[in-house]
Amino acid sequence: MEMMSEKAKLADSMPRWLDLRPLGLIACAIAAVLCTQITTTTYHSIKVKPEKRTIKVIGSAKKRIVSDLIEWEASLEARASDRTSAYKTLREHSAKAVAMLESQGIKTTEIQPQSATFEEEFELLEEYKLLPGAKVPTRLEKRISKGYVTRQAIIVRSTDVPRVEKASREITSLLEQGVSITSSAPAYFYTRLGELKVEMLAAAGKDARARADNILKSTGGAGIKRLLDANMGIININPANSTETSHEGNNDRSSFEKDIITIVRAEFELD
Repeated sequence: MEMMSEKAKLADSMPRWLDLRPLGLIACAIAAVLCTQITTTTYHSIKVKPEKRTIKVIGSAKKRIVSDLIEWEASLEARASDRTSAYKTLREHSAKAVAMLESQGIKTTEIQPQSATFEEEFELLEEYKLLPGAKVPTRLEKRISKGYVTRQAIIVRSTDVPRVEKASREITSLLEQGVSITSSAPAYFYTRLGELKVEMLAAAGKDARARADNILKSTGGAGIKRLLDANMGIININPANSTETSHEGNNDRSSFEKDIITIVRAEFELD
């Protein structure tokens, strides 16, 4: 009994501010926070994938093509004092033009005479007359018919480009026979453009890969892993040896020989 009494007295003699229980609670809270942070950081490093390393390049391809279709137009004109005579003259001139084209070896099915048009021509006469009660002469206009003019176009479409080219240069010799005819510049087309686009896309893509390899090789960088994306750009069809470009794309029709130029924008993933 005396021993227990002494222990009680000793406990009563200790100061209250030395109570260590709150410190234990604080230590537990700090430990919980540190554990949560470590767990979150570890989870983030496992779940978040590293960003892909890529390279973007532009490849191009150029090829010379030769037109395989020509379209050419000649225009006839005839005049007379009345419609019937004008049309008769035009019909005679049209027959001469068609006969000449056929004599040059152009097929009848490739020659397409168009519908004729008529127009009455007038001459405007002016005169001044002093009308009754007027002090100043009045200007009067009078239209006098000069006759009729009739016009017709002849269109030729053919795959025999050199033959039609020759005819377009020689058709105006009919002027010596009294035929009023004018020759327009031929238009040249390439009809297999759809097939060529596939070929050009492959060539431009190959060029893009070569450019990417050269860039990485010269910089001592990584290698190419795979192609991520490829987009075909605008196709420009220019006269031979022309480097003209357009945001809408050129489509030359004035030249027999043309250069087709296309680009590809490619993105590759790196190792």
